[in-house]
Amino acid sequence: QVQLVESGGGLVQPGGSLRISCAASGILFRFYNMAWYRQASGKRRELVAAITTGGNTNYADSVKGRFTISRDNTKNTVYLQMDSLQSEATAVYYCHANRPVPSYWGPGIQVTVSS
Repeated sequence: QVQLVESGGGLVQPGGSLRISCAASGILFRFYNMAWYRQASGKRRELVAAITTGGNTNYADSVKGRFTISRDNTKNTVYLQMDSLQSEATAVYYCHANRPVPSYWGPGIQVTVSS
């Protein structure tokens, strides 16, 4: 059974940092491209950052230079380091694994940026 479990979310003040993690099980993690998406209230889900099996990364323009995606194949885990957070980053963040097919989603984790 495939599981993607996000962790590390919560409340952070504007300008602060947060690292969220996604632990995968039930898949051969090193063969999957990984990505983080987010969905703010009332908005469509959008790609935040992606990392390929070879370690190539891609970012949404809105987070370039502030967010960093990384992966640890020994821990079957992908991370998203988020720095200089602003209120527009408030959303549910979802982990996504793909080959591109099949693909899997995590249940999501809330990140709230507020003073």
